[in-house]
Amino acid sequence: MTLTETLRYRGAIGQWSWVLHRLTGLGVVLFLFLHVIDTSWAVFYPALYVEAVAAYQSPLFTVGEFGLVAAVVYHALNGLRIAIFDYRPTLWKHQERAAWGVLIATVAILAPVFVLMMGHVIDHYSAADVFILPFAKVIGAQIPFAVGGAVALVVALLLSGLYGMIAGDSAQPVRGKQVGSRAERFWWSYMRVSGVLIIPLVFGHLAMMHVIQGVFDLTLAGHTVVGTGLINESGTAVEFVGDRWNYLVGGIAIWRVYDFGLLALAVIHGFNGLRYIVTDYAKNETVKRGLVYLCVILAVVLLVSGGGALFLSIDERAIQTASEALAELQALH
Repeated sequence: MTLTETLRYRGAIGQWSWVLHRLTGLGVVLFLFLHVIDTSWAVFYPALYVEAVAAYQSPLFTVGEFGLVAAVVYHALNGLRIAIFDYRPTLWKHQERAAWGVLIATVAILAPVFVLMMGHVIDHYSAADVFILPFAKVIGAQIPFAVGGAVALVVALLLSGLYGMIAGDSAQPVRGKQVGSRAERFWWSYMRVSGVLIIPLVFGHLAMMHVIQGVFDLTLAGHTVVGTGLINESGTAVEFVGDRWNYLVGGIAIWRVYDFGLLALAVIHGFNGLRYIVTDYAKNETVKRGLVYLCVILAVVLLVSGGGALFLSIDERAIQTASEALAELQALH
């Protein structure tokens, strides 16, 4: 019920797998918030996307990338364990061995993945003309996200306070509890079903964007765009995204469909999971309701910005803008 009790409770591997599942989920949601918004900039603000990708290629985010992949792999495998055991409750007597199995499987997957990822890192930083965005610039690029999150939190708390003034914070009637209970059963089921559906999508995305190719390959001129066979002529991340999203298979923009499915499932799954966490620790009713509103606001923002970008196109003018912004950024540093 509190962070202190979480650390004090001696629940062995079952307790720590629960803690690790929540911590990795928080890490993934934080990155999702950054990643969806800045990827949408490839369509809406190409110059800003150039700076965002330069930040991703900095040492700080390079270290963070390894942590992100580890968090995704563990969270996915442990979520699969939870879904299977909840579907077959008789298996919960084996939860300790299964939890250790998840840890072992995570390490077994990450070992070769990290070796391949490290190859991309070594190739990039050993290049003679490597460009590294200054640390202060990397941190400065994250300030708009912090400000945006703070504004969303203030709005959510104001809305919660307004609701409390109008409706009151007294206990709900029995009928309201029954309705809420049905909603929570739906979300309980959604988390398990969506968690299983996300696994092949997110593992495929990680394989393409972090293993087969890395974040450093987004800005390699003359390099093949993974999953398309097209060439990134300009060497900008904007063209990389445009080539990928515009690639057709049987007349269908297959990677737009793929990314939209991943976006919808991951955003709703992630922010509903965040709702579970914040409501566990918020005691004040106004604050608790405000944090729920915050989860909803952020999820809607990501779905609108990410989905909107997927339904629009990246044209030659956007690529030209990105090329000029990249040249200017490199010239300044």
